[in-house]
Amino acid sequence: MKNLKRFGALLLTLVLSLSLAVPAFAAERFSDVPDSASYAEAVNWAAEQGYVNGYNDGRFGIHDNVARQQLAAILYRAAGSPAASGTTRFSDVAAGAYYVDAASWAADNGLINGYQDGRFGVGDNVTRQQVIAILWRWAGSPDASAEDYTDDGAISGYAQTAVDWSRANNIMAGREDGRFDPAAPAARVEIVSALYQYMNRSSGGETPAVSETPDTSSAGGRVLVAYFSATNNTEAIANHLDAILDADLYEIVPEQPYTSADLNYNHADCRANQEQNDPNARPAVSGSVDNMEQYDVIFLGYPIWWGQAPKIIYTFLESYDLSGKTIVPFCTSGSSGIGSSAANLHTLAGSATWLYGQRFSGGASRSAVETWVNGLGLALTPAA
Repeated sequence: MKNLKRFGALLLTLVLSLSLAVPAFAAERFSDVPDSASYAEAVNWAAEQGYVNGYNDGRFGIHDNVARQQLAAILYRAAGSPAASGTTRFSDVAAGAYYVDAASWAADNGLINGYQDGRFGVGDNVTRQQVIAILWRWAGSPDASAEDYTDDGAISGYAQTAVDWSRANNIMAGREDGRFDPAAPAARVEIVSALYQYMNRSSGGETPAVSETPDTSSAGGRVLVAYFSATNNTEAIANHLDAILDADLYEIVPEQPYTSADLNYNHADCRANQEQNDPNARPAVSGSVDNMEQYDVIFLGYPIWWGQAPKIIYTFLESYDLSGKTIVPFCTSGSSGIGSSAANLHTLAGSATWLYGQRFSGGASRSAVETWVNGLGLALTPAA
């Protein structure tokens, strides 16, 4: 095991919410969101993650419409607020507006396009079919089929496959009368519910059940930081975590090292591209983790390759029984957020508790990483 450093047994207590384990609130967090409401988990999760804020009067505003710039800001935060130009490229996006980076990011990634007249469409409400089309594009525009809604003919051509994908993956609920109601403005509660379903779905298309908070109050254990780093960016974040957590450190080393030619993404036939395009690719790992059963928490790091984790991470996850463990993914990229990469790994982790994770730039500071770790709600106390 490369760079493996052991530390004393840790007492692990999960004291705050996990990304996939939404806490039960003693009192209603928002005055218009009863704890018993079917959408309460999604609303509280979105607020807890900082994706959507409530109003000063204590309401969430469940029925309020959402404008294009507001949706861009929500998705941008959910993507980890990746690096953006900070300048406006649309005539109706004012310099210095809170959504400048979000609008540019959404357009650059083909999620929300501007209008032909050069406007982003600030102030224009998004419809239900537009929201689903945007999430579908974020998922990579996969093929999909599903039973038609009764108003299928009213769904615009650009959104037909997206709506099928939504129904097949339980992303946005239809109306009680069997309609999708595609042109209706999307309400805040509908958007956070769809985002919750999208973020927490598995690559197999099913939304995982909300995890129960593990009871580790009397169990000793270890923390492992396992990472794959082709260009040393992810390694830098892993080293920060190692120092912050005093954890064991394990580098996922490919049996066949990647050369610069292997990573030349401009060539369609380079090794990295071939592996990413092959759903069955599982690059071999050199070595293995000793006594994986001793770890309670695994921080799993990787770079983003074409919006997803490298396939060697799939190899790593499929090599161990991870039942009962908590896995915290993190990634590095120049601009792309963690997106669906973590969700697509979730299904490989068996019954492990899976946190959504975070994206960092390769040059992220230790303090930035520590702030993220502290916000996970993992109280890690070295045992005496």
